[in-house]
Amino acid sequence: MAGGKTTFESWSARLMVRVPFLWLVVFFLVPFLIVIKISLSQTAIAMPPYVPVLDLAAGWAGIREFVAGLGLDNFAILLSDDIYALSYLKSLWVAAVSTAILLVIGYPIAYAMARAPRRLQSVLVMLVVLPFWTSFLIRVYAWINILQTDGLLNRALRAVGLIDVPVAWLASDTAIYIGIVYSYLPFMVLPLYATLEKLPQTLLEAAADLGCPRWKTFWLVTLPLSIKGVIAGALLCFIPIVGEFVIPDLLGSSSTQMIGQTLWTEFFGNKDWPAASAIAVVLLCLLVVPIVIYQHMQMRELERER
Repeated sequence: MAGGKTTFESWSARLMVRVPFLWLVVFFLVPFLIVIKISLSQTAIAMPPYVPVLDLAAGWAGIREFVAGLGLDNFAILLSDDIYALSYLKSLWVAAVSTAILLVIGYPIAYAMARAPRRLQSVLVMLVVLPFWTSFLIRVYAWINILQTDGLLNRALRAVGLIDVPVAWLASDTAIYIGIVYSYLPFMVLPLYATLEKLPQTLLEAAADLGCPRWKTFWLVTLPLSIKGVIAGALLCFIPIVGEFVIPDLLGSSSTQMIGQTLWTEFFGNKDWPAASAIAVVLLCLLVVPIVIYQHMQMRELERER
């Protein structure tokens, strides 16, 4: 009986480990390999709109013809046309600035939540996640009504005398930043709160007993101990913002085209699936860099702890 139980537990443990890997293979690796294959193809007026298409019925001759038809032409086009490079740079810049703004706004909110009475913390967390109860698209459309020329924001600013004429908020970088910061703020606040809430109070009390001012305690104790939450929140915000499509498309203008809009244009507007796939592959490679850096930092920290 004991041997059977041990065998069952061992089998269950292996299953728990392998199921996530199987999930990643089926829903990430296989689709990504398909995207890579399409990125190496050429555009064609057909269905699907690219060649070559693998025909297993043709045998080895069909496979050789398929492999011979693949190439790096689409990646060469990305390097030769400035519109793609500018879209990537614009996306990285918007993501970096938005993440910095989110950190500046989100850290005090998370800090206040972590220092609030225990009975109120669950309520505050619920208030942070409350916007998720409404459709993301509806929330972005709401900002269109708020930021338009005769919208709520201009009327409020004119009512308090800060402006005399309506400000053109829409179709600008400012509108994009407003929409992104509003939409992604919970992704910054929650990891920070989870880290700050677990911060040992004894360290803060020891710093106070040693005569350390509050600002210095924050700078020397609180901030270094919460750096994991800062990095986690920054990654959770930066990575999806780089590929953001809805917010810049609805709140921005044609002069603020990000890579998500460029990808959509190639895929649905130009029907150029190979070019769109090449854009997606390069975008994923760019986003892997911060993840690899974070994993490297985590491994080094684990080695130091050992």
